Amino acid sequence: MNIKNFRLVSILEGISYLLLFGVTMPLKYLMDFHGPNKIIGMIHGILFIAYVVMAFVFYRRLKWSFSTLFIVLLCSIIPFGTFWMERKYLHPNKVQES
Repeated sequence: MNIKNFRLVSILEGISYLLLFGVTMPLKYLMDFHGPNKIIGMIHGILFIAYVVMAFVFYRRLKWSFSTLFIVLLCSIIPFGTFWMERKYLHPNKVQES
């Protein structure tokens, strides 16, 4: 597992979050169209779990403070948060993986 994988998962998790709450939830509740919500919901759930696991892995590997870990985890539940987190904490100019 490397930093590039975490960057990719964080971006995909952010996209899936926006699709889930911005597209498929309105389809489900306003148009009674459940199919896309089930698919995107499953994808988002898998990406969310992967994001959280990777956050803990890189917390130890990069020797982040607990407050940094808290911010990284908090970003997973805030719209657009994972995009900001990726730029702030995972961008190649910001981190050197050992």
